[in-house]
Amino acid sequence: MNIGERLLKGDKRACARLITMLENNEQEAIEILKRLYKFTGRAYVIGITGPPGSGKSTLTDKLTKELRKRGKKIGIIAIDPTSPFTGGAILGDRIRMSDLALDKGVFIRSMGTRGSLGGMSKATWGAAKVLDIYGVDYIFIETVGVGQSEVDIVKTADTVLMVMVPNLGDDIQAIKAGIMEIADIFAINKADLDGADKTQLEIEMNLDLNENRDYRPPVVKVSASKNENIDKLLDKIMEHRGYLEKTGELFKRRKRNTKLEIVKLVEEELMNLIMDKALEENLLDNLSEEVLLKNLDPYSARDRVLGLIKEWEG
Repeated sequence: MNIGERLLKGDKRACARLITMLENNEQEAIEILKRLYKFTGRAYVIGITGPPGSGKSTLTDKLTKELRKRGKKIGIIAIDPTSPFTGGAILGDRIRMSDLALDKGVFIRSMGTRGSLGGMSKATWGAAKVLDIYGVDYIFIETVGVGQSEVDIVKTADTVLMVMVPNLGDDIQAIKAGIMEIADIFAINKADLDGADKTQLEIEMNLDLNENRDYRPPVVKVSASKNENIDKLLDKIMEHRGYLEKTGELFKRRKRNTKLEIVKLVEEELMNLIMDKALEENLLDNLSEEVLLKNLDPYSARDRVLGLIKEWEG
């Protein structure tokens, strides 16, 4: 039985192997996804983002356990910063969710960003598809948590959950112009700390400024470490899913995300083709030197590199 057939039958090892192959950019993995793509679209993707230290991993852990009580099969993709030395993920969310790793109904994978700026791994889209084919009901994608660049999660998730903590103060002002706008639901974690009510008020006031949204994101106070209000938060996620399905917004959102994915895939392939050709002819080195010596400007150098495409057309 090949790896694709095993994946369709819910083989956990086949799932892990295929994600690794995607991370390594193996063509065989792409071919398998092409063949099995018709089996995607059943899993619901929840993106979990927020500042570092807000407790995203603990909250993901508790939400997963609540969904497991409801009989759902879960996939978790935890995006970690990448070690500059080994290229591997350095936080290791699987350690923090070690008891979940023993649950046959949960699949957990830590993935390094590998230089991707959006707080997301380049292979995240593919990994989500693999988990979908594997047969999970819900996929959690937990991002690195590094500020404005987190907006990448909105290109993949059906529902985006923003995790905040009390006493961020000026940090809310700093990030609200960016990642605050992508959230469908706000969770104020560690709500037993002083300042939780103030943080909720600040978020609500910020939401008041945006009157263009048809759906006002709810703000839920939770304590993941104490397992408080997790069921209430999950209910809000389900409510948002219901809203998206009822209004047709889920189809629109997934269509937009698919469009962005196609563009990204084309960009990557074109870049690889051009750069391979440029390196082969030592073009980049020569152009860089010419620009440095002021014999050429960077824009003309760009045109020379893009000229490689015209050579192929010819």
